[in-house]
Amino acid sequence: MVFILTLVIIILDQLSKFAAIKYLKHQRPIVVIENFFQLIYVENRGAAFGILQGKRVLFLIITIAVILIISFYLIKYYNQLNTFTRISLAMLIGGAIGNMIDRARFGYVVDFLSVKLIKGYDFPVFNIADIFVVISTIFIVYLVLFDKFEIGDYNGFN
Repeated sequence: MVFILTLVIIILDQLSKFAAIKYLKHQRPIVVIENFFQLIYVENRGAAFGILQGKRVLFLIITIAVILIISFYLIKYYNQLNTFTRISLAMLIGGAIGNMIDRARFGYVVDFLSVKLIKGYDFPVFNIADIFVVISTIFIVYLVLFDKFEIGDYNGFN
């Protein structure tokens, strides 16, 4: 089931980026919620929040290594990991693959979701893959900090 989740994340991410390229590239931003949320096409040639611009090969190597390590771990210890851990790792792999596909195909990651936070702060533009990478990372940090990462059934945030 977790591999299906990974595949669904990749498909959602790639379809949304296809739509962003088709409908947003070379267009004005589409305001969804005034002064809060808009759709805008951005080519991110760096990592999260646009850092380390132009390091495509480095990002591809690191991403492939991370995907392989996490996939190996997930497959090897699948029956020993609780469901929440499996889902978190599947989300991380799906998001990483989604952005890796962009880097391999285009040399950059397509971002298109723009949020303005408190006091007008423009949060860096992001995409569906980024959402899953961030959420899964938060889940994994929680699981590790509270020693719920491995073995057994996870019964919620107890």
